[in-house]
Amino acid sequence: MSDIEELHSRIMAAMDRVARGLDDLGKSGGDDAEALKQALDEEKTVNAQLTERVRVLGERQEQALAGLEAKAADTAERMQKLDLDLQRLRRANGQLSEACEALRTANAEGIGEPHLINKAMMAELEALRAARAAEIAEADEIIAALTPLLEADVAQPEEAS
Repeated sequence: MSDIEELHSRIMAAMDRVARGLDDLGKSGGDDAEALKQALDEEKTVNAQLTERVRVLGERQEQALAGLEAKAADTAERMQKLDLDLQRLRRANGQLSEACEALRTANAEGIGEPHLINKAMMAELEALRAARAAEIAEADEIIAALTPLLEADVAQPEEAS
């Protein structure tokens, strides 16, 4: 966009020089004044076209930027969900390890404690649920990454027809 702005400012400066030259020629009574005025009008037309192009390019850039920002926000939200699911999985696996260690200790001492077995089973179920949620979140990330590629691939054959 800065290249377009630079070209725009260079064109405007050139048009100002042409206008000053016309004024000088008009004062000196030059025969080419009419041709230069016509050239100035043509330059103004070209400048108007370039200004319109700059406006259109600016709008496209804003639309593209808005689309990218939306995708970035969506990706950040999905990554946050994945992170929460992974933290839940780590917590559940920690609880499962603690419950298993308590069961091993109770069995080594010859004490069969039903509440430790229940606690271990509940921790294992929570670990399985957390693992499942993490797998779903990972699958969602993979789908989100592949969807634009597949849509682009599907759209290309249609455009070639």
